[in-house]
Amino acid sequence: MNHLNDSQLAELKHMLLEQKKDLEKHFEQNGQVNAQLGETLTDSTGELSSYDNHPADIGTETFERSRDMAINDSLQDELEQVNAALQRIKDGTYGICVESGEEIPFERLQAIPYTAYTVEHTPTRELSNDRPVEEQVMTPPPKGAGEVRQRNAGRFDDAGAWDAVEKYGTSNSPATAAKRDVTDYDENI
Repeated sequence: MNHLNDSQLAELKHMLLEQKKDLEKHFEQNGQVNAQLGETLTDSTGELSSYDNHPADIGTETFERSRDMAINDSLQDELEQVNAALQRIKDGTYGICVESGEEIPFERLQAIPYTAYTVEHTPTRELSNDRPVEEQVMTPPPKGAGEVRQRNAGRFDDAGAWDAVEKYGTSNSPATAAKRDVTDYDENI
């Protein structure tokens, strides 16, 4: 720890304590929300059933829950790193890379005060595999879903789209009238 003077160490410790306070405040303020993330969708939303909801609403809720879970995981990991950095300050090993034993530059510690690695030895981060409970019961779309749409992509995107569907009539056209001439439409079929 000889490369950090007392004022630098005091500045970094202050930054770590402020960051810890902010992270703990987040978890205190969102305690009820965080507890609900482990519940099922119907329990957390207060709905008796999700069958009457539009699938897009359920998809939005599932997305929101997975996003909140990812944010909480990230913030919890950051809080653990901050606590570990504060412990390294107490132990006298703060500012030394745990991988290589090299000194971590002061500028890097100012940017990421909880880091325990030099830039060269920073481990790669793994993505969390925690997923919302609802994804366990979601069924994939049927095989081939969307293939016809993809094959016919752009078919009605031209100016003649109305001409292509006009032969079937509109709600105010003779095609829907009780006495229509079917022979006019038979030749187009």
